[in-house]
Amino acid sequence: DVRNAGMTNAKPAILLMIRKLPEANIIQTVDGIRAKLPELRAMIPAAIDLQIAQDRSPTIRASLQEVEETLAISVALVILVVFLFLRSGRATLIPAVAVPVSLIGTFAAMYLCGFSLNNLSLMALTIATGFVVDDAIVVLENIARHLEAGMKPLQAALQGTREVGFTVISMSLSLVAVFLPLLLMGGLPGRLLREFAVTLSVAIGISLVVSLTLTPMMCGWMLKSSKPRTQPRKRGVGRLLVALQQGYGTSLKWVLNHTRLVGVVFLGTVALNIWLYIAIPKTFFPEQDTGVLMGGIQADQSISFQAMRGKLQDFMKIIRDDPAVNNVTGFTGGSRVNSGMMFITLKPRGERKETAQQIIDRLRAKLAKEPGARLFLMAVQDIRVGGRQANASYQYTLLSDSLAALREWEPKIRKALSALPQLADVNSDQQDNGAEMNLIYDRDTMSRLGIDVQAANSLLNNAFGQRQISTIYQPMNQYKVVMEVDPRYSQDISALEKMFVINRDGKAIPLSYFAQWRPANAPLSVNHQGLSAASTIAFNLPTGTSLSQATEAINRTMTQLGVPPTVRGSFSGTAQVFQQTMNSQLILIVAAIATVYIVLGILYESYVHPLTILSTLPSAGVGALLALELFNAPFSLIALIGIMLLIGIVKKNAIMMVDFALEAQRSGGLTPEQAIFQACLLRFRPIMMTTLAALFGALPLVLSGGDGSELRQPLGITIVGGLVMSQLLTLYTTPVVYLFFDRLRLRFSRKNSKPVVEI
Repeated sequence: DVRNAGMTNAKPAILLMIRKLPEANIIQTVDGIRAKLPELRAMIPAAIDLQIAQDRSPTIRASLQEVEETLAISVALVILVVFLFLRSGRATLIPAVAVPVSLIGTFAAMYLCGFSLNNLSLMALTIATGFVVDDAIVVLENIARHLEAGMKPLQAALQGTREVGFTVISMSLSLVAVFLPLLLMGGLPGRLLREFAVTLSVAIGISLVVSLTLTPMMCGWMLKSSKPRTQPRKRGVGRLLVALQQGYGTSLKWVLNHTRLVGVVFLGTVALNIWLYIAIPKTFFPEQDTGVLMGGIQADQSISFQAMRGKLQDFMKIIRDDPAVNNVTGFTGGSRVNSGMMFITLKPRGERKETAQQIIDRLRAKLAKEPGARLFLMAVQDIRVGGRQANASYQYTLLSDSLAALREWEPKIRKALSALPQLADVNSDQQDNGAEMNLIYDRDTMSRLGIDVQAANSLLNNAFGQRQISTIYQPMNQYKVVMEVDPRYSQDISALEKMFVINRDGKAIPLSYFAQWRPANAPLSVNHQGLSAASTIAFNLPTGTSLSQATEAINRTMTQLGVPPTVRGSFSGTAQVFQQTMNSQLILIVAAIATVYIVLGILYESYVHPLTILSTLPSAGVGALLALELFNAPFSLIALIGIMLLIGIVKKNAIMMVDFALEAQRSGGLTPEQAIFQACLLRFRPIMMTTLAALFGALPLVLSGGDGSELRQPLGITIVGGLVMSQLLTLYTTPVVYLFFDRLRLRFSRKNSKPVVEI
């Protein structure tokens, strides 16, 4: 075919693109296609080789396997944390049971909801391993404390569960409350995160039931009481824990005597949160290495099909010679002769050292030397929002009601954007300089020679067009019979001088007698969006540049250029969704905090105590943002999930402190200072256990590599960084904030109290 050309690894090929239905499972679809291949090969001649040029399923399978391994490592680390603290196989088995029970129950709920196992749902299960043991740890630790005091197992199980029952309910319900804004979030982010939120919420709900039922029962039957000891046994980790607890008690006394200094530190963390959030680079989703690159070829608008096919071959050879490339497929032709597409399959991650972006950077320098055409490469992403078809990952669309104004300003804007260091591969779909041949009839001469316009038009259509003249029917297929002139003549402009038209008298009149033709330029296409003429400028991001930096640079450039109001610019596709998500991020975080505050206010029947509990959040935010900066990771939608999870995680420490302090004030008659000090020391061990369990549950995400690790790492970095910083600060800031609000409450109660008048 002289209008279409396809190639696979320099061999001519007919490319068949297969896409799955939206509700179909890609793994099952690929397996079904592969099962049909032997049957299809038997139906075609032996001279034709049927092979798969591109298959995304190996990368997806490898990514799922990586997440499954990460999940197994997280489970092992969480159980190890419990064992190191409790130093008992029986005691370790009790919270360890909560992990498989909660995960199995979550799998059942996912099946009923129609969810599949994918990167997001498996990440939710991995994070859940650190959460589902928290409630069981709190219950077990309190029961173990009573057993160490000499209480009988069944009595200790009942008494210990009764004491912390409200605590674990508060911890779990407030954690689930964090996900309510995610469930109500609209747009693409809402659809992506809904499955993640539901999976985690179900796992947490099941773990709550397990901790209040199965855990006390197992403690009552499996644990044994011990003789009361004035000092815990100092051995191994126990000795370290006692030393840490004693050091914490000494430092806490000093902190409670210098509350103003701690207040300044607390306010500093709030201010640092705001500054870090503004300063940190932001993006929509982390750039993935899926092992597949896509390229768009854009050649001179006057190029012929034969020359374009040669350019395609040249580009394919350059790419095929790269050591990291496994397979190259490309095609050109169709409605736009000067464009083409390429799909590059890279070698598996274990067989190459470079990332997909590094390979693109290396190839970009080689491809730039090819004259007459440009090839724009981009890494294929699992999540890419629609928008206009373009030769780059991100788009900026110009709209105007005046086509002339659009054609005037688009080259100026494109030139200015090409000079920005924050952008790469800047290109446009505006093509208004295509080559054409204008043919003009001399109507007077045609009338004198007796030639009809219809006869001349029919001649040109037969020479340069196509006409279906018949259909061949066979049992397996139907074939259209198309008549056209030999391409050797139809693509040669000199053929016009050899054409004759039959006039009314039956004489052959040369076309050149009554027609003139001259070369001219014309648009290859005119794009519209709505009722306005549109032109899309596409761009990629250089290595080390975030999407927020690119969008800010574009907006700044548009302002500096002084573009008239008749030409309007806006982001489309992924860049547009990113901006919408940016506008809703702070609202989402505030909504999550407000939801948690309402839930805690209902549980505690207080306006003040929820504020004490939520005072743990600023330190977690600082830790998360600093960790992202340390690992040079931009703030993405995945990092936002980590921030939302931290809102639910770090307040658990404060809940355990506040619950015991309030109980000590009510039943023990202690002062607020004595109550919060005792609560901090008694809850030090479960706080350390739950925090380390959540931290080690997320740590494999940080250290994970292989396929799909780009999505997992930001979540793990955010959680680990937030937990470390929160653990260091909230052990001191929470008691200070508790005392601050208690003194504030007493001050207001004195002002509102009225003196009693004796009569």
